[in-house]
Amino acid sequence: MVSLERAATPPRFRYLVALVPLLCGLAGVLIANIPISLLGGLVPAPLLALVPVYFWCLVRPDLMTPAVAFSIGLAEDVMSGGPPGIWSMAFVLTYALVARQRDSFAGLSGLAAVLGFAAAAICACTLAYLTVAALNVLSGLHLPPLTPILGQLAMTVLFYAPSTLVVGWLHHKLVGASRGDV
Repeated sequence: MVSLERAATPPRFRYLVALVPLLCGLAGVLIANIPISLLGGLVPAPLLALVPVYFWCLVRPDLMTPAVAFSIGLAEDVMSGGPPGIWSMAFVLTYALVARQRDSFAGLSGLAAVLGFAAAAICACTLAYLTVAALNVLSGLHLPPLTPILGQLAMTVLFYAPSTLVVGWLHHKLVGASRGDV
């Protein structure tokens, strides 16, 4: 009788599988912050690193922990050149929101899934903007303009579908076969 079960991942690869969400987030940070602009800097770079945080929080919350979300946010802080800790905090708090509402977000498909991600992206961008605004006010500076963060939000939501296809493919090829092994 032929077994229909998938072959288990060898023990030496279990830890590599656990690193896939972190590596997806770090790849998103690197791709989004490459200092090359195809549109001459007319539009801001999307937060590609938020897509893996959102995706893995819904699909494999055991692999996307707050520490991983913090690490991805820290990499975004370093690569984007903004104030340190802004995106780290925004990613961790967005992770907490998505994890808390996981059943609601995980049940979404099609346009509703994009709107669910848009809600998470709005949360991250709002937290980042409010934090920078508070730091500016405390330093005696003016409020930062809204246009850059709104542009970044729009680009992030626009790139959600193609990014999710890539992350979903990686999940299927690298992590899906090892479910329960990690």
